[in-house]
Amino acid sequence: MTHETYTLICPECGSRFDPAQPQTYCHACASPILAHYDLLTLSQSLKRDEISTRPRGMWRWRELLPVQDQSAIVTLGEGDTPLLRLEKIGSSLCCSNLYVKDEALNPTGTFKARGMAAAVSRAVELGIHEFVIPTAGNAGGALSFYAGRAGCVAHVYMPSDTPAPIQAEVKMSGADLHLVDGLISDAARKAAAAAAENGWFDVSTFKEPYRVEGKKVMGYEIAESMGWELPDVIIYPTGGGTGLVGMWKAFDEMEAMGWIGSRRPRMVTVQSNGCAPVVRAFQNRAERVEFWQNAATIASGLRVPAVFADRLVLRCLRQSNGTAISVSDEEILTSQRELAEMEGIWAAPEGAAPLAALKELLRIGWCHSEEKIVLFNTGSGLKYI
Repeated sequence: MTHETYTLICPECGSRFDPAQPQTYCHACASPILAHYDLLTLSQSLKRDEISTRPRGMWRWRELLPVQDQSAIVTLGEGDTPLLRLEKIGSSLCCSNLYVKDEALNPTGTFKARGMAAAVSRAVELGIHEFVIPTAGNAGGALSFYAGRAGCVAHVYMPSDTPAPIQAEVKMSGADLHLVDGLISDAARKAAAAAAENGWFDVSTFKEPYRVEGKKVMGYEIAESMGWELPDVIIYPTGGGTGLVGMWKAFDEMEAMGWIGSRRPRMVTVQSNGCAPVVRAFQNRAERVEFWQNAATIASGLRVPAVFADRLVLRCLRQSNGTAISVSDEEILTSQRELAEMEGIWAAPEGAAPLAALKELLRIGWCHSEEKIVLFNTGSGLKYI
């Protein structure tokens, strides 16, 4: 793969950015920038069935990922998490085709491993060796271990009330941990100031172009697991929205290569009642997400009061005829226990939220029992003890 096989484009103004240089985001639009591949050329040589025969893991999709020199890949075995049928819960809800994509089996126990594998690999390839991130928790843990594996330095800023196992994870990795009183938005201000002062590379959500590339592989895996037929509904817990935007991007890429048709899942954002900025914006038919004051929820990964990629997230929901819904902490805890007791899955609070949302969507008739529905468990409950 050469540098000419993809470029970086702002989805708001169309400005192009050189992928051979380190890039952040479009400052003119305050927008993420996204990688665009030469899919027509790729489709002539890259066959989906051939990819299915490769050794398992995220990097079997390497032609559709941003790393140029394959020897630069930093991996801990991320990707190819199971798509599990929820037999008992599905039966209790009269849903015959209910599944969960269980991202807890990734390295560091969450889907954040995917994005960091891509971002760190490409950054190191471009000569970057010192990183900083503000995080609600799990992204900081993932950065710490991928940076460590690459022989780099990570500086992690996270709320002081982040669950203890996640703090321990960062400390164990040898990363530089900074605990901040407040929310991820407060951590972001301190991280940005430190980055500017010290020249560290900021890998905040959507403040660089490659975390979304790792996350998009979840969309490829779902399509492959379902025989290249997409589900009817995907219910996804949304903080910064990287996975939601990434999967939507993957579906467009697959269609452009002739791997799938034009039919798309209805995409559902799930947030907590205590921090639901995307839900509020969607329900108000707003174009932008407003900062959520006094954010509070047991699902620390959903305690994200501002969304940098708000336009992309809302566009995805509306283009898919999807929706956005919030659930209570009590509903999250109930669903978390049901997943454990009935299906043997100890989901993170964020990962239990989609089941709580499904119950309400079924009740109001937005989802139907015969539809193929995929829930996302984004991480392990063990990280929240």
